[in-house]
Amino acid sequence: MNATAPAIDVWLLVLPDFALLDATGPAQVFSTANDEALAAGRPAPYRIHMVSPGGGLVAAAAGVTVLTAPLPGAGLAGSTLILAGGRGVEDGSNPALTAELVRWVAQAGGGADAVARCCSICTGAFLLARTGLLDGRRAVTHWQDAAQLQAQFPAITVQEDAIYIKDGTLYSSAGIAAGIDLALSLVGEDQGRDFALSVAKRLVVFFKRPGGQRQFSSELLAQADAQGLHGQLTAWLRARLKQPIDVDQMAAAFALSVRSLHRKLQQEAGVSPAQLLLRLRMECACALLEQPGMTVKRVAAQSGFGSEYNLRRAFAAQLGVAPSDYQARFG
Repeated sequence: MNATAPAIDVWLLVLPDFALLDATGPAQVFSTANDEALAAGRPAPYRIHMVSPGGGLVAAAAGVTVLTAPLPGAGLAGSTLILAGGRGVEDGSNPALTAELVRWVAQAGGGADAVARCCSICTGAFLLARTGLLDGRRAVTHWQDAAQLQAQFPAITVQEDAIYIKDGTLYSSAGIAAGIDLALSLVGEDQGRDFALSVAKRLVVFFKRPGGQRQFSSELLAQADAQGLHGQLTAWLRARLKQPIDVDQMAAAFALSVRSLHRKLQQEAGVSPAQLLLRLRMECACALLEQPGMTVKRVAAQSGFGSEYNLRRAFAAQLGVAPSDYQARFG
């Protein structure tokens, strides 16, 4: 860590009804980094500013009100801008989400006096996407909103399972608490891994949490239309997850050819029959692991994976964690 480097300005942009932890989580990371530096006899490396259009009091969706400064007009070079998410950001219905604000973010993120890093937390990615800065780049948002982000902004490559993504000077994080992960990574860039690790230890969080954000979803599949093929096949498969099932059996059960089954399911749900079966088995396995007294062996049998080896392989590929780790966290 360079003790003589000037402090970095961190601008945390919030709008009315923002998600409280989107802003306060990163703020606490940078504040704790300051505490760690001061305890070591070094200057605080960050200056933290909560800002909003016009400044003043801004209420979070949780009912907590924060005092903000107006958006800075200049002097952004070398600083970090963080966009908090919240209600009305993803669909554009927040009255504070004006064309003027979008232009300001676009200029701050890519203009002549641009920040060194422009970051979004959770649905703050929708505000960043509206600027056009994310076009042709990778990004992530909360797992519940990833499909909507991709649909609204097809020029972006949405990587729905990531905890956070860096693409050039643009950063985005998954839902809510993932802003802490992103902020720790920024501290690591600035101050070094060992310093960021000490900050994580003081905060009692992972420096780099294992796995992706899908492991935090209590249900891996969106609700299917019960009358469509997706819904009917989902119900048929859920009743038979313990059994060996192949695509030929699925097609025969609905009097379809394998080709027609693939085509219809792709049109309705964007998945293949085999992918749907895997997701349903993963959903079942996760629910079983959350129950008390379940063993990994029993979960493998009851969810249709057959063996602990198959279950471990599926969890590693789909969630990036071992079944035992998932059970320890959510059981």
